[in-house]
Amino acid sequence: MQTNFSLVALAESHMRESEKILRACVHCGFCTATCPTYLLLGDELDSPRGRIYLIKDMFENEKPASEKVVKHIDRCLSCLSCMTTCPSGVHYMHLVDHARAHITETYKRPLIDRVLRSALAAVLPNPKWLRPALFAASVVRPIKKWLVRLPGGTQLGAMIDLAPALRPRKHAPPELNEGNRRGRVAILTGCAQQVIAPGINDAAIRLLRRHGIEVTSPRGEGCCGALVHHMGYEDSALDAARRNVDVWTRELDENGLDAIIVTASGCGTTVKDYGFMLREDKAYASKAARVSELAQDISEYLHTLRLQGPTRATGQLVAYHSACSMQHGQRIVDQPKSLLTQMGFVVSDVPEGHICCGSAGTYNVLQPEIAGQLRSRKVANIEKLKPQIIASGNLGCITQIGAGTAIPIVHTVELLDWATGGPLPDAMEGNFD
Repeated sequence: MQTNFSLVALAESHMRESEKILRACVHCGFCTATCPTYLLLGDELDSPRGRIYLIKDMFENEKPASEKVVKHIDRCLSCLSCMTTCPSGVHYMHLVDHARAHITETYKRPLIDRVLRSALAAVLPNPKWLRPALFAASVVRPIKKWLVRLPGGTQLGAMIDLAPALRPRKHAPPELNEGNRRGRVAILTGCAQQVIAPGINDAAIRLLRRHGIEVTSPRGEGCCGALVHHMGYEDSALDAARRNVDVWTRELDENGLDAIIVTASGCGTTVKDYGFMLREDKAYASKAARVSELAQDISEYLHTLRLQGPTRATGQLVAYHSACSMQHGQRIVDQPKSLLTQMGFVVSDVPEGHICCGSAGTYNVLQPEIAGQLRSRKVANIEKLKPQIIASGNLGCITQIGAGTAIPIVHTVELLDWATGGPLPDAMEGNFD
């Protein structure tokens, strides 16, 4: 794609990177075939190619974001299916992230929209605020039909519907047998997951320790920054990245780490991008690159180990839902399925597996209508397989899909832990006692 940026614009590093990305696009349109919003809405501006034209015009002419641009960029899920499809290697993720940051800087949203986005950005990454918020959602659920009539009520109703019951069952991880130590890793505690589904990290820790891996969660790490990053709050995202880079670098230097393990693929995609996000920060660039190199999804790391065989009867039919951040963001496709197969599960791919379920961070709250259509489509494809269990590697997908089906849905690592001696995952209680 031919571009015509001014020298003033190109003096800024983010603009230089976006111009480079735009030049890689050859207008082929392959991306339209795999874009969820284009498939649903049929509008060229709701396809990656259409959004690229909008972003190009905005950046090239140094314009503030318009209502039209905001509408179509907001509808983008950042599922990154277009990046998997693109034959030219267009790095759409970095381009749309830059566009979102530009929107935040140059466009004043309506008051209700600003309040809602600010609330999500403040509450979701903060466990101390998320716990009471989820409790409040459960309390007001009986009056939802009146609340949805208020300004912003559609989004409020979506939040109430998605808020899970706060009944996490915590398990004490087994002690590590130091004599069998094979490695040492840090595990990201994160933010929302530790409130909504603490059993996921518990299962990962048990499984790792069972195989001789020492696990630490250094004091001070927190939200990876993905939620605010994809909402356009760039400063908050970079602050989160710097905090985590500091914590993990200290742990690396003092005690050593073989890997930084992430059990939420949406977070993993962002942590692996810290090197890019902080590339212009002289104090953090090299440290961030080092952290990104060490970051691995739990399935990636487990695939490098020789796991013990199952200790209980398996053989259940598992529909494996590959999160967009897993298959498109990190290009991890076969490892989770291979691990489940090793444990004796019968694994089936979901039809249209490349199409997003509609979760996409805060998308299912901010764009509930489109997200609901995508969930219905995803659930229908899953239920065609008649699985006994659904497995996925991302909490957002687990929450989104779980709200649309009665089939138990669990994290992949929870199944692996159960197969090798761990407790039954909460979601499977009553079905596999």
